[in-house]
Amino acid sequence: MEPKAQILVVDDEESMRRFFALTLEREGHRVQVADGVQEACQKLTTDSYDLILSDMRLGDGTGLDVLRTAKQRDPDAPVIMMTAYASAETAVEAMKLGAADYLSKPFNVDEVKIVVRNNLRTRSLVAENRALREQLEQAQKGRDLIFTSTPMARIVAMINRVAQMDTTVLVTGESGTGKEMIMRMIHQRSNRKDKPFVSVNCGALPENLFESELFGYEKGAFTGADRRKTGLFETAHRGIIFLDEIGEMPVPMQVKLLRTLQERTIRRVGGTEEVDVDVRILAATNRNLEQEVKEGRFREDLYYRINVIPIEVPPLRERPEDIPLLFHHFLKLCCERLGEGTKEITPAAIHHLENYDWPGNVRELENTVERLVVLTPGPIIDVEHLSPKIAASTRGQERMRIHIPENGMDLEGFLDDLRLQYMVASLERADGVQTKSCELLGMSFRSFRYYLTKAREAGKYDG
Repeated sequence: MEPKAQILVVDDEESMRRFFALTLEREGHRVQVADGVQEACQKLTTDSYDLILSDMRLGDGTGLDVLRTAKQRDPDAPVIMMTAYASAETAVEAMKLGAADYLSKPFNVDEVKIVVRNNLRTRSLVAENRALREQLEQAQKGRDLIFTSTPMARIVAMINRVAQMDTTVLVTGESGTGKEMIMRMIHQRSNRKDKPFVSVNCGALPENLFESELFGYEKGAFTGADRRKTGLFETAHRGIIFLDEIGEMPVPMQVKLLRTLQERTIRRVGGTEEVDVDVRILAATNRNLEQEVKEGRFREDLYYRINVIPIEVPPLRERPEDIPLLFHHFLKLCCERLGEGTKEITPAAIHHLENYDWPGNVRELENTVERLVVLTPGPIIDVEHLSPKIAASTRGQERMRIHIPENGMDLEGFLDDLRLQYMVASLERADGVQTKSCELLGMSFRSFRYYLTKAREAGKYDG
């Protein structure tokens, strides 16, 4: 069965809109309708669609207007044109503009279903093939995102959708989540991929150097300015400028940046000439900019100017299924770089990695891998080689489903039994050495002996 799709139907006849909505919703699709070009263009601007069906003759324009807008928003979205006035001329014109198919009125329900199903399948295959090609390309360059989780798959889909659009993207997320890598992926997939990619860390620039670094300066602009200096915006001309940690930018500079975004010009420090700059702006921050706006630390007008396409990167702790894949990727790279032989990691150690919170996210995981490669003496990385804070991680246990029987329970007895299970498992791991078991569990030797004796006296342990 084909996955559900979001479909836009554009027709100025209410009966036709109802017909398509009913037919396609019965097929399991989500359907939105528009009665003309204006409403259709508004919907295409604010939402994304897997397929568009548009009548050729509309009250406020033609289906070709809808087709052009749809292709500007998403070149891969199939657009099917419908008309009762079919002619070779209109069909050819529509196909030249990128229409995927053509329906001549009158048509029956089965014909509509077949055309929609075939075009959705084609779109899916095109997307899959493109994704595979991009993965191979990027993997060879060593710049790809490594993931298996649904949230990251959505982000990559968004990257593919917006990369070709010359619009501003704001990526938010905690430090170390890979925001710059996402920006570089956008650059590699964009029409500006052969032009400069200039990265600016707004958090690392001293406030008094912001303007001269971004916009440059003229000779004599200040003491020591013995020649003209080109700023980073001019350096990025025809390419992309990435403003990392834009939330750290001082408010006076925010005003100047806003003007540059609006006018597409810069003025060097000490100069009077307006210099045209053709750059695409990408920005990232680990701050909550909405809150920064409320507290007066970030300009509201600039926020709305850069927040055209928002992408939020989830922290690593919210996508633990990516951890094994990332670990093995970094392990392979690190072993090659350091000239170490092949190393493997045990499932138990991976389990602890998945349960750890990773406050430093992917960057912390990469550093952890390097530490393990350097400090693990043999070819096998096990729990004992992990840092104490990772080995003691219990986040996964905290997420266990809690079930309390209707007639109540003996909580103390339950906890004693659970503790004993971990103690026995640790003894097996430590070959019966109690001191090592204590280290694995983070228990004192005295507590360990106490609970073991208690279990023996209760007849629950005979070791």
